Amino acid sequence: MRIFVTGASGFVGSAIVKKLHARGYQVLGLARSDASAEKLQRQGVTVIRGDLEDIASLRAAVQQSDGVIHAGYIHDFSRMDHAAAVDQRAILAMGEELAGSNRPLIVTSGTALVAPGRMATEQDPPAAGAHPRSDSNVAALALADKGVRVALVRLPPTVHGAGDHGFVPILINLAKEKGAAVYVESGENRWPAINRFDAAELFCLAAEKAEAGTILHAVQEEGIAFRQIAETIASGLSLPVKSLTMDEAQSWLGWMARFAAIDNLSSSEWTRKTFNWQPNGPGLLQDMRETDYFR
Repeated sequence: MRIFVTGASGFVGSAIVKKLHARGYQVLGLARSDASAEKLQRQGVTVIRGDLEDIASLRAAVQQSDGVIHAGYIHDFSRMDHAAAVDQRAILAMGEELAGSNRPLIVTSGTALVAPGRMATEQDPPAAGAHPRSDSNVAALALADKGVRVALVRLPPTVHGAGDHGFVPILINLAKEKGAAVYVESGENRWPAINRFDAAELFCLAAEKAEAGTILHAVQEEGIAFRQIAETIASGLSLPVKSLTMDEAQSWLGWMARFAAIDNLSSSEWTRKTFNWQPNGPGLLQDMRETDYFR
């Protein structure tokens, strides 16, 4: 079996590659640069040169594959509309190649796109127009009507582990720059979290077992108070921790302010039961204290 993975050289994608190899799959990986290609080759991945905007390379890779895990995304928060549009075009192009085959197309999404302020579940559908990325999620699920075994895997705001370069390291760097770790208002808003290898395991299970139209939640911890994250950063850097108003946070954190303030309590109860998925990696605060976050 040959699985094509977009974002294969990334933080989550490289963990997916390891899990797929452990299961005996051959892996094709998309590489935009020579450095990414070399990294994939060292991992035993067949390299497909191209990127998410190179539709021809995506189609060629899908034609050689028994399924797709789409873990790639342009994480440019200054151009969210552009990133989401590229994502949607890529999904639709790969879906056209998979149409009528019942081969899997596993698409990455985020819990932060649904149900802010209440418990998000797998039964919450993406809402068109709610966020630029929501539209590509809606378009992806519609491929089920074309004979594609499409599923969404929603990741929390923080997928953690050694080598993380996501939101938590950004917060750490801002704390170093500003001289304090911060939270918004009371800091009781909650972030769900998952270790990267537990998330990778779920992507594999989705490719193997998920029915068309399924939504899965890659969530280990349903909601960690953001204040605890800030306090762990402060402790790791020997800095003070302080509360900011939302206006102050926008000045202090920039575009990160709205993510720092989001309340994104999220459940994975249905996912765990349906796929017999049992995440067992360390939690976020443990990973922060014990891996490389403060080195």
